[in-house]
Amino acid sequence: MKSKLASPLKSMEQGQLEQPLAHQQPPQHEMGFSLLTLIGFLFLTFNSVMALYRSDRDIPTIAFVVFSYVDLVLLFYCLRLFERTPPESPRRHHIKTAVWLLTAMLTAVFSYKVAAIMPFPVKVLVWAMAGATVLGGFYTFFLHSEQKKPNEG
Repeated sequence: MKSKLASPLKSMEQGQLEQPLAHQQPPQHEMGFSLLTLIGFLFLTFNSVMALYRSDRDIPTIAFVVFSYVDLVLLFYCLRLFERTPPESPRRHHIKTAVWLLTAMLTAVFSYKVAAIMPFPVKVLVWAMAGATVLGGFYTFFLHSEQKKPNEG
């Protein structure tokens, strides 16, 4: 019975792996983004405005909120560009670099805010986790090959 279940599953996985990426892109809408995306950005904007309102004119808090908002908007924009760029385009590597930098900066800013209220041993742990995340992202994006090696079958 296991062999009957395993073979259709294996053939489905093989079929999905063999499909080109161009056929797996989500359908495009007239405006270029979905209603769910619009709702997400409205929610992000509303929360950012509320955080600014409640900041009581504290400059570091205002800077944190504005930086985080701009970073997230740029990150989502770059991810959208990355999805739309053909895999063979040299521009794709530049967009991937921008995505990694934006993600690394966001990780550093949030780690700074979290570490500021923690005792020293936890600060060390927070920064170690942030460093591992940024370095892991760098490894995944730039050093780990997405292509099959010649000796793999």
